[in-house]
Amino acid sequence: MRNHTIAPRAFLLRIVLLSLALLVPVLARAQAFVGKPKLIVIVVIDQFRADYLNRHAADFKGRGFNLFMKEGAWFTDCYYDYANTKTAPGHSTIGTGAYTDGHGIESNEWWDATRGYGHKVSSVEDERYQLVDLPPSSIPANQPGAPADAPRFVIGASPLNLRATTLGDELRLATQGRARVYGVSLKDRASILPAGQAANGAFWVDQSSGQFTTSTYYMQHLPAWATAFNTSGRIAQAEQEAKVPGTTQFYELVGRTPVANRYELDFTKALIAGEKLGQRGVTDLVVVSLSANDIQGHQFGPDSDSENQMILSLDQDLGSFFSWLDQSVGLNNVWLALTADHGIAPIPGEAAKLGIHAAAVDMKKVYAALNTELNQRHSPGQKLPYLLPGPDLPYIDLDKRTYATLHIDEKTAENEIAALLPEAIAAQEPKSDGPLPAQQRLPATPYLRTVYTRLQLASGPLPPSEWGRLLAHSYADHGNWYVMAILDAYQMGGASAFAGTNHFTPWSYDRHVPLAFYGGPFNPGEYHGRVAPVDLAVTLASLAGVNQPSAAVGKVLTQALKPVHPARQQ
Repeated sequence: MRNHTIAPRAFLLRIVLLSLALLVPVLARAQAFVGKPKLIVIVVIDQFRADYLNRHAADFKGRGFNLFMKEGAWFTDCYYDYANTKTAPGHSTIGTGAYTDGHGIESNEWWDATRGYGHKVSSVEDERYQLVDLPPSSIPANQPGAPADAPRFVIGASPLNLRATTLGDELRLATQGRARVYGVSLKDRASILPAGQAANGAFWVDQSSGQFTTSTYYMQHLPAWATAFNTSGRIAQAEQEAKVPGTTQFYELVGRTPVANRYELDFTKALIAGEKLGQRGVTDLVVVSLSANDIQGHQFGPDSDSENQMILSLDQDLGSFFSWLDQSVGLNNVWLALTADHGIAPIPGEAAKLGIHAAAVDMKKVYAALNTELNQRHSPGQKLPYLLPGPDLPYIDLDKRTYATLHIDEKTAENEIAALLPEAIAAQEPKSDGPLPAQQRLPATPYLRTVYTRLQLASGPLPPSEWGRLLAHSYADHGNWYVMAILDAYQMGGASAFAGTNHFTPWSYDRHVPLAFYGGPFNPGEYHGRVAPVDLAVTLASLAGVNQPSAAVGKVLTQALKPVHPARQQ
């Protein structure tokens, strides 16, 4: 009887233990320390809405986007959980797994009263450093070798303003600096911020010549492989392909074409080969941010033929890049991630044709109206500047120097602007500078959905809702007074309803981006649960067995991870 009693229990115990073993979280894999994977590559597409993948899925060929959509873990409902959807905050969020209230980057640039009023401060601006190895025609007046008539003063760049560590920083810390981390983009902010504070290098282009450069924050001169790339004739090839040979506006003219994506990916290949990434027994990381979609997208919008061509061309270019990775490193040795820094709104005039309450709001006229009203109230007969030069929604910056002369405090000043804004915006006449819908609907009236002062964002009260959380996640303090103004959905600043489009809002079209992974730990499939870009760095940190970035708030995407049996770990 005893044997009959024990045997089923022993069998049941074995079943339970086996079940628990299969459920051991993938966190047990300390991969980074032993070079598994050899390399992580994060591909960021600047201004790329997630619905593009669904829209063009039937036209994708080979293993470009399909590598993620058919062979990887693809999340269709990934939304940023903050309101200031711009390039610098988005790239910072991808790297840190945090939002602006964690990483400190609120916009691409801002007025910083502590650093002067001569110009807005770039998100990566740092006057302590210089740009390196620029061509003679691009050497600015503040750097050695500049010609006597050098017309420009260019400040160096670093992650000075980034207040949180990134996935790359944690890889560097965990491996005592043996892991190597790099960022690549046409834009300085898009290469520097996602790579982090401890990155070995970040590379971006000199806007006139197209040569890749970096900052003395990372190195005194470009590596030999980067110099070889710059002098290889690849720039001239890109100019020819973009049909602008010999241009002195590489960033604007080549950068807005599909050619720029191939140019960046070729430089990334040179980086991986030149630095021998994936060959030192630990996990290396490259973040490549593809800028062309954003440079073009602002002009033509998400529904244009140009956008369609850009996406299909990028699909082929990614396929070629992944094939090169397979041959040089082996895709079985690589983890890939795909995402974007923000989405984009349709061109207001095009949306209005369908009956959407879309509109362009001439914010320059709004600024002028506010300054006129404030002078009438506080300084009759004068033309004092109550607002700092702009506009750059969603932020309207106050010139606190003017208020100081009038002995007006921050709360009073910001509350007054917040009270005046709705009427000033509504007073702008609806624009009908394009064909009206067939139903002859009238143009939408500009409407300010909400406005919050800096003091309200800093300490509340904010709504106890998702909306309030979006605003709270967007807060940063750079020493200036401002209000945050949010126009109605599908409305944006602009002198014409058909003059391009923009992104900067908490509306879903600006927050919806792709999120997808490919590699050994990921269970292929299409996942429809709501996730966020902050989950990217957290998930990869967990799989790599390193600390999550210092301010990370994301979650590990366990639903897309394969279970790991302890006996299979090596």
